[in-house]
Amino acid sequence: MEERPQARRYWVSGSVQGVGYRFFAVRAAQRLGLAGFVRNRRDGRVEVYAIGDAGDLENFRQELEQGPRAAWVSGVAEEPAETLPRYSDGFSIESE
Repeated sequence: MEERPQARRYWVSGSVQGVGYRFFAVRAAQRLGLAGFVRNRRDGRVEVYAIGDAGDLENFRQELEQGPRAAWVSGVAEEPAETLPRYSDGFSIESE
């Protein structure tokens, strides 16, 4: 029985803007075969929306918690999200 894709939204806090975090998230998502987007928020956080299976989403969260070398991640909040078909083909950087 094939697992249905799930969607998650992550809110990444810390020193995560201007340090290549969005590009890092895109590479990690593509490596794991996830779809979705990443974008900077005006409040200094990075928002990540991802669609995939539960195991890949968990691995992705662990990578988001690490971040790229130049970043300092103080926390990653996670919440279930609605699966949005328009984001199901690949992973992109969006503007706010």
